[in-house]
Amino acid sequence: MCQNAKIEAELLELLPALRRFARRFYSSPSDVDDLVQDTVVKVLSNLDKFEKGTRLESWMFTIMRNTFCTRFGVSKREHVGMDDILDRKACVQPQQEWSLRGQELEKAIAALPKFSRDAIKIVFIDGVSYEEAARRFGCPTGTVKSRVNRARERITELLNT
Repeated sequence: MCQNAKIEAELLELLPALRRFARRFYSSPSDVDDLVQDTVVKVLSNLDKFEKGTRLESWMFTIMRNTFCTRFGVSKREHVGMDDILDRKACVQPQQEWSLRGQELEKAIAALPKFSRDAIKIVFIDGVSYEEAARRFGCPTGTVKSRVNRARERITELLNT
């Protein structure tokens, strides 16, 4: 039996040990199979580099470890298909939806009592502080905050129905 035939026979005996070692790197059976296959291909294609007198098992485990490390490094840099995924790209909602939502908001605000409508207008639309709004209405700041809060709750109710 020639030297390569002996090594190939030993390789077949070591396949279960190679699979067990591959499970240290991957939990998925298909990934384990791929790693074992890649390792065996590299071992067979580099048999001429195997030094007689050394342990085949250790040499194969080293090749497997290096194969895994190379794969791992490459996979960290690869983003397969990420440019093609449309749902990851920013999209703009149709203009008519925003227009419709704006009309619904205007109707909801118009349905509020006058004091709530005025509080919402001054604080949210005009951007006036609660303190300044209270001074303009001639009431405590807490009253303005209560009116705004109740108005927001009512608007939410009206928009959700």
